[in-house]
Formats: sequence, C-alpha cells, structure tokens
Amino acid sequence: MGHVRVILYSTSKDGKMNRLVFGAILGGAALSAGAGELDRLQNLNQAQFREVSEDLGSALSSKSYVPSAPLGVTGFDVGLIVTATSLRHHDLVQRASSSSVPSAFPLAQLRVMKGLSWDIDIGATYTYLPGSDIKVWGLEARYAIAAGTVVLPAVSVRGSYTRLTGLNQLELDTKSLDVSASKKILLVTPYAGAGYVFVTSTPKGVAGLGEETFSYPKLFAGVRANFGFVGLTFEVDKTGDAFSYGLRVGIGF
Repeated sequence: MGHVRVILYSTSKDGKMNRLVFGAILGGAALSAGAGELDRLQNLNQAQFREVSEDLGSALSSKSYVPSAPLGVTGFDVGLIVTATSLRHHDLVQRASSSSVPSAFPLAQLRVMKGLSWDIDIGATYTYLPGSDIKVWGLEARYAIAAGTVVLPAVSVRGSYTRLTGLNQLELDTKSLDVSASKKILLVTPYAGAGYVFVTSTPKGVAGLGEETFSYPKLFAGVRANFGFVGLTFEVDKTGDAFSYGLRVGIGF
C-alpha cells in the first residue's frame, strides 16, 4: 500500500534536532512505523515503571485539536488525527518491549464530535499504535463558557477520559480537564489552552510492580485552517515533560 509521511523537527535542550516521523492513514495509505508490545514489564523496577507510565500517559491522554467555539445543535465534526510524542524515557520503554519502539511514539486516531444544545459538544475517539495491539478508547465533553463574537474570543472547558486496551501486562487510563480560548481570523482559527492530566497505570501479573497514580499539567496551542467543510489543524501539546505534535484532517459544519 502507499504511504503518506509527515516529518517534523523539534529542537531539544542540547541544541540537537529530534526527528519526529509519523504517517497518516488516508484511504489505502498505511502508517509505516513499527512498535513494541510492552510485554516485558518485568524488566523494570518500580521507579522505571513510573517513568514509562509517565511517557505513556502523556502520549495516550486526550489532545484538543479543536478551537473553543461550540459546534451548535446541527453541527458535527469527523476527523483523522496523526500524532507523534517524543518519549522522554525511550530506553525504558524499549526495555519493556519485545520489539522495536520508535522514539517518536506514533498514534493514529479517529474522532467524532457532535454539537448539542446549551453550547455543549460531546465526542468519542478510537486510537491505535500501528504495528502493535495497543488501542485506546476515549470520551470527551466540552462546554463553551463564551461562544465568541466578532470581537471577543470563544472560551471553553473540556473534560476527557481515555483507556488503554490490548495489552496483557498493563492497564492505563487518563482523565483530563482543560480550558482553552480561540479567535477566528478570516479562514484561520488559532487556539491555546492549559489543564491537568490524571493518570492511573496498573501492571497486571508482574511481580514486584505496583500501581502508579499521578498527575501533571498540560499546555497546548494550535491553529485550524478551514476550507469549506474541510478543516486542517496543527497542534503542539506538552503534557508533563513530553511534547506531542499532531496533524488533523476533519470534515464537518
């Protein structure tokens, strides 16, 4: 099958360029990245399991990819998202896996959102890691405190939940709460927000490892360009110490 590839670069603290490569699945296209199964958690001690869990929580928690204005009662939005998260503890994630794990953790996601009354939107997501059994289901709800005007920005509060499935040795879920603001300028809508992510990571059947529960702040910013019913969104997210970069193609009104 054909491949669609996007290459992003980010500058690390030591000045070197980190290459983030991820593919987009569109029609017959397929992601080319390989990934491990995270089936060797017994190779980790408790402190290392915590660090791996922090990376996974950052990668698998819900990202925004939408401006803050509500969709409205008749509005809906369906989008395909590809995200790459730069793993802070890649060596440990690799140690916990029986196969190769890319340092830029690639995820593909399908998201469906629907507008309701009272400036409320709800959504559901299905995410998977190509080349592995990792799958993540998610739900979210958003309330627009301010719908936005020609002069004033839209402001919304969003709550979300994700749950990892498909792994025999690990259960992980995230809960997120964030607030964001956006302002439409002609065909472009920049947005930014901040919030907190709460992670519960539980090893299954692995002697010597116990559950880890923790939280960390998140910051994100993005921009959406609208072309009729089609929207193209780019977003940067910092959850904990990990950066995620993503591209979204959506259809809706």
